[in-house]
Amino acid sequence: MQPSFKDKLKYRFEKYLNKGGASIFVSLFVVFLVLFLFMIFIRWVIITVWPDLAFSDNFWDDIWSTWLQMTDPGNMSQDNASPTWLKITTILSGIFGVIILSMLIAFITTTLEQVFYNFRKGRGKVIEENHTLILGWNERVIDIIRELILANESEKYGSVVILSNEDKEEMDDLLSKRIPNRISTSIITTTGDFANINELKRVGVESAKSIILLANCSESASYEDKISSDIQSIKSIMAIISCQNGKNELPIITEIFSEEKRQLISYFDDDNIIALDSWDIMGKLLVQTSLSSGLEVVYNEILSFDGCEVYFHEDEWNGITFGELPFYFKDGIPLGIYNEEEGMKLRPGKKYVMKKEDQIIILAEDDSMIVLEDNSIHKSTPIQLVNKKLEQTKKNILILGWHNVADIFINESFDYLSSGSKFDIHYNSPTSEFEEHIDLLKQKYPDFEINIVDSDPLQMDNLNQANPFEYDNIIILSQNLTEEDADKIDSDTLIILLLLRKIKSTINNASAKIITQVLNSDNQEIITQTEVDDFIISNKLITMILAQLSEEPLIHKFYTDIFSEDGSEIYVKSIQLYTNNFPLETTFGDLIGLADQREEVCLGIRKGDKSKNPNENFGVTLNLDKNEKVTLNENDFLVVLSEDEL
Repeated sequence: MQPSFKDKLKYRFEKYLNKGGASIFVSLFVVFLVLFLFMIFIRWVIITVWPDLAFSDNFWDDIWSTWLQMTDPGNMSQDNASPTWLKITTILSGIFGVIILSMLIAFITTTLEQVFYNFRKGRGKVIEENHTLILGWNERVIDIIRELILANESEKYGSVVILSNEDKEEMDDLLSKRIPNRISTSIITTTGDFANINELKRVGVESAKSIILLANCSESASYEDKISSDIQSIKSIMAIISCQNGKNELPIITEIFSEEKRQLISYFDDDNIIALDSWDIMGKLLVQTSLSSGLEVVYNEILSFDGCEVYFHEDEWNGITFGELPFYFKDGIPLGIYNEEEGMKLRPGKKYVMKKEDQIIILAEDDSMIVLEDNSIHKSTPIQLVNKKLEQTKKNILILGWHNVADIFINESFDYLSSGSKFDIHYNSPTSEFEEHIDLLKQKYPDFEINIVDSDPLQMDNLNQANPFEYDNIIILSQNLTEEDADKIDSDTLIILLLLRKIKSTINNASAKIITQVLNSDNQEIITQTEVDDFIISNKLITMILAQLSEEPLIHKFYTDIFSEDGSEIYVKSIQLYTNNFPLETTFGDLIGLADQREEVCLGIRKGDKSKNPNENFGVTLNLDKNEKVTLNENDFLVVLSEDEL
């Protein structure tokens, strides 16, 4: 059946209205003009047919009166003295005017509300250049932005743009509350799908400096949620590349939970795209921290933009050797070399002759402070090396609670700890699935003794029975495998720390090292009041890495090396491994030479008598002046880049 003319007209009118607000406004205005002309015509007909009814000598005055009556019914009073038939047109003009103008005003009001709503929701185009673009929103955002603010501190202007599915007002409220001082950094939030090409273009993805792509869920989320997050991240990466016409030029740093999905990202064959396994890094840090007291404090400074940082620097080396290189920098300690042909090598050896194409990996206060001097700034006085070595011994480790990071911790421990090391896991009411998981670990690592004990560490009696301070290390993890609230997990951690502190007060010479997993970095200050020897702030350390990689993607190669057992790593070693002459009065430059005799790079010192004092950075000082005088005693340490902890 063929549609009628009426149906066609109605269909076309509906299509026209569906084009948007402008078409509705035009339609209403046209209706208003048509009715206005119609009322003028009626008035003209009446006056023409009955000239005696003419109210004015000029018909233009009638047109003006009709316009006023339709736009403001209050003007109908102007026709009080007019003939009755003309008053009929006046009444109709007022009625039509009220109806159409009410519709126009309602439409304009609704449109303005939508405009302001879109402003509040951040739906406008973002006009920024050289900005850091954060895609997504999770618990890491606050710490990442804090680090980026520090990174931009020396700049006149820096900007961070956040595109996520969160409500803009909620994001702005939280950021205003948690980050009131932004120094020179502007933070722009906007709501939208960060896997959508049009949304990415709206936030200026092509002109961004770098992109940080956050996971949609936490590590405690279900397997399905984590896979969904990984898929969303991969989709976003593909959209980012599409916005650049198929060729990526931007550093893209992302969190990926699944090894399979990280492998998929490697198929892009793009060094600018870096997929991090956050908990793999945390597990490795957990092992290294358990072996070396004070190491977390060192990482807390190196990974942050506040304090010493790692930079890549190129210069005219003029045939200088790597061993001489530290004494040609007033600020900076070279850690290794990098060139595109040979890659990166930490501790290349003091006889290594620097090549023209080499960049150095250097620990310095700021990149603006890195200056290669023409001559050596330090005259060395050699210190006699005793060259003691630690013996690798068995470790007894108490794990209170459980987290996926513990799997990585035990796996990494296989490369560091000797056969016969023991792991006692205390967990409240373990499920059969959890017990089966522990049985698999026992089969995988037969050289380790791995035990699971059904015990609630939140109870003092249970902790006392465990004799915690007879262990070498006490590691506190999440008390609930399904808990996702970071503050609830940290609250349990704090209770256990307080209980351990009480037990410790009744024991003489308790030497067990307590290491905790803290998820919310804002709880750091509270945790330090419990006299914990070392603490890991997982979100903070990972967010530091994410922020640094967004500023310098090459640094990923450095972290890959130092977090691997096969490469060079950072340790805090007793000064007694180097000398037996105490008190040792020397310079930091001479300590660099002392460590070099063991093929190590000295990064700084740790004073044992300040190791519990947060105001003194727990005794850790990095990158001292080469000519600064220092006095070290038997309980002090060197912070070194070394092959192993021995």
